[in-house]
Amino acid sequence: MAKKSWIARNEKRKRTVKKYAEKRRELKEAGDYEALQKLPRDASPTRVRNRCSLTGRARGYISEFGVSRIKFRELALDGKIPGVRKASW
Repeated sequence: MAKKSWIARNEKRKRTVKKYAEKRRELKEAGDYEALQKLPRDASPTRVRNRCSLTGRARGYISEFGVSRIKFRELALDGKIPGVRKASW
């Protein structure tokens, strides 16, 4: 389980990105890069980290399912992800 502070910080970044998305788009289209630099750093979408929705783990994230590789394996073996099963040949 990731630290609660890391998860909270990432959620705050998501809110900031959403808040400034329209303004960033307008400034980019206008080519006003000086005003763009004056926006908060966390307004950039590249600062948001993909995290597992169950544990908050940042590494080994599978975007199609929104969970980390470890939780994905547990859920798949339990049969909780439809259409996913362990390979055998």
